[in-house]
Amino acid sequence: MANLSLDLVFSALADPTRRAILTLLLEDDMAVTDVAEPFEMSLAAISKHLQILSRAGLIEQERRGRVKWCKLAPEALKDASIWMEGFGQFDVVNLDQFEKFLEAETIATE
Repeated sequence: MANLSLDLVFSALADPTRRAILTLLLEDDMAVTDVAEPFEMSLAAISKHLQILSRAGLIEQERRGRVKWCKLAPEALKDASIWMEGFGQFDVVNLDQFEKFLEAETIATE
């Protein structure tokens, strides 16, 4: 089950829009419409990104009245960071570099 969880986290983090959403949520909880504001895409597209982040455990969503709110759920990132620490070569986790590393490994094994 832990591998499935890590797969969901890394899959969610693979998209730059989703990483940007997580960065926004570092500041505070936000309404879905506020999350969508800086992006040039539809609210439906942002909602799909939020669903992926939610399934991965990276955010939590809740209704407050008629408004849907999002907040960061850092536990999933903590688990991924702990997993990456096992490689030793990643002192500070740079997800973009890690993504390139995984792509290179995938190509090498094909």
